[in-house]
Amino acid sequence: MSTPIHPAVTVSNIKALIPITLDIENGHYTAWSELFKIHCISYDVYDHLQPKKVSDASSSADKEQPKDKVVASLSWERLDSIVLQWIYGTISTDLLHTILMPNTNAHAAWTALANIFQDNKATRTIDLNNKFANT
Repeated sequence: MSTPIHPAVTVSNIKALIPITLDIENGHYTAWSELFKIHCISYDVYDHLQPKKVSDASSSADKEQPKDKVVASLSWERLDSIVLQWIYGTISTDLLHTILMPNTNAHAAWTALANIFQDNKATRTIDLNNKFANT
């Protein structure tokens, strides 16, 4: 009996689905991240943008079926690699070189990009409020 194909495996051209290339110069992070989230939700991989949940190792069900646990772990790792490729494929070369690290996962890359673009969010909000008050 074969396992069903996950929908994320069928994506062959991420740029057709997410037409924005995230770049530090253009500042389209909000639009890019929203499109990326919607894409991940529709392909059932949104959990890869969240911290990985650690399962309870003391569960008796896990001890009874170690092969299933290994297969599930490999499947999760494969899907995480696909989401990571999507991230890398929709950002500029400069951003890629900034966040590219060995042995990383999609959540770490997603968080690194958020930190780059939202690091000054509070300061920018105060500045915009001051400009608005002055007009």
